[in-house]
Amino acid sequence: MSFQEPAHADLCRRILAIPNKRYQRRLIEYLTPEEIDAFLAAPDGKTWIGRRDQALLLMGIETGLRVSELIGLRRHDVVLGSGAHVRCQGKGRKERCTPLRREAIAVLAKWLRECPTEPTTPLFPSSRGGPMSRDAVERLIARHQRTAQRCCPSLKRKNVTPHVLRHSTAMKLLQHGVDRTVIALWLGHESPETTKMYLHADLKLMEEALSKTTPLGVKPGRFRPDDKLLAFLEDL
Repeated sequence: MSFQEPAHADLCRRILAIPNKRYQRRLIEYLTPEEIDAFLAAPDGKTWIGRRDQALLLMGIETGLRVSELIGLRRHDVVLGSGAHVRCQGKGRKERCTPLRREAIAVLAKWLRECPTEPTTPLFPSSRGGPMSRDAVERLIARHQRTAQRCCPSLKRKNVTPHVLRHSTAMKLLQHGVDRTVIALWLGHESPETTKMYLHADLKLMEEALSKTTPLGVKPGRFRPDDKLLAFLEDL
């Protein structure tokens, strides 16, 4: 606007200087390993829909794909065998490949045998054969959460959404010491700065950092027991 209307350049500068509105930023939700196991065990493996839901949930948790990326997957996007991976198109039409673990490979191999053989068919089709909607994925997650709550009561306190599955992937990688830059590439983030929110959400990382510091009022160094204490311990 300042280039088109130079007379208002000062007004444009003042508008750009207005700070963004502050808002309450809550800690992100993510699933613990026990909650993940309960979620994956919730679908009924005896039914076609149950096997589809289990494969979709495992794919979401293992790869951290966005819900739009999950429902956009086609059969030919999954490559099994040596160097197994899934190929997706993320934001800005950027393609990326995400490796698959053995558990995901085994489940997907069984699921692909039930899918139509056409390469362009949806990987997770609806009951009518077309691609699933975002609302359908949200409903199936809510349904399986109610089932998983029976054996994992901690899920009652959480609002599990498709994005929570994505957060769970990031937290699992972070807790295993994966660098934030790699996590950003894994999730398809534009910048590694986006992954800072996961550092604030993990209390264990903060506790580990605290354990490396010296308590107040205590001199640094290794504790060395005196002869009286050593004699007492030997007499036990």
